[in-house]
Amino acid sequence: MTKLVTIFGGAGFVGRYIARRMAKEGWRVRVAGRRPNESMHVKPYGAPGQVEPVFCNIRDDQSVSAAMQGADAVVNCVGIADQHGPQTFDAVQAEGAGRIARIAAEMGVDRLVHLSAIGASTDSASKYLVSKADGEAAILENFHDAVILRPSVIFGTEDGFFNKIAGLSRFTPVMPVFAGATCFQPVYVDDVAKAAVAAIVGGAAPGVYELGGSDVLTFREIMDKTLDVAHRKRIMVGLPMFVAHIKAGALSLIETLTLGAIPNFLMTRDQLRAMENDNVVGERVKTLADLGIEPVRLDSVLPEYLWRFRPSGQYDEIRDSAANLRG
Repeated sequence: MTKLVTIFGGAGFVGRYIARRMAKEGWRVRVAGRRPNESMHVKPYGAPGQVEPVFCNIRDDQSVSAAMQGADAVVNCVGIADQHGPQTFDAVQAEGAGRIARIAAEMGVDRLVHLSAIGASTDSASKYLVSKADGEAAILENFHDAVILRPSVIFGTEDGFFNKIAGLSRFTPVMPVFAGATCFQPVYVDDVAKAAVAAIVGGAAPGVYELGGSDVLTFREIMDKTLDVAHRKRIMVGLPMFVAHIKAGALSLIETLTLGAIPNFLMTRDQLRAMENDNVVGERVKTLADLGIEPVRLDSVLPEYLWRFRPSGQYDEIRDSAANLRG
């Protein structure tokens, strides 16, 4: 009988890539999320009926059990960048992760893969990273043979990092730079998916893997590279962290007072706290290399999706070529 994998958050940024690869592996794929009607984009990843969105709220035992029924493997990709209402860091990334692991163990699921983040630590000043660490602990407490993947910042067509920087450049001649010296090791979303698939099919030993790409860049270098690919020249202004915190706090307050009508699209104070430490693969840890995965270079992918932020979009290069001919 064809094996079944349940992917919690399988319609999201990383989850959809895992779902696509698992469908190609011949598995049945159950994509569990709170809005299955908005997850229909995953159905064409496989043959008719092979990939199915289902409802699930990971804050509820019965809901998680139903989504996991009959699964041979489970992947947890659920994560939030900010807290809203009942969707808190603790409820989703700590308690939710523990719930999935506990029920997976009770139901006899063979393999569990959990998506965490580099920097996860109970000593972090960031509530996001503390909840990630608590989630890892809850996973391992309930499912000892789990594989935990800790990626650095993830890049790809649907990412919320490089797209945000490039998008902001369209509306302002001045780009604020905070935590400009903090280092990141961007990893391609499909490389993260490859790592998850390796773990699902039994090609990865249990434990924690830190996932980073081939390039280590400061946040300032990342902004420079993004603007270069987007063909935008902007004035870069460095901001002290205390100024960035004041600005982030003000934006979050506006979002709260307007009931979300004016969202804080830039940065929260908790995200700033997370950026105070480098986000790179550590020493003496398992990495993509241990899974036989050669990381895709950032420069080979960014132009494939950041072209839409160029002044003339896909016609920028044609325009420049025409200008050279006239010259």
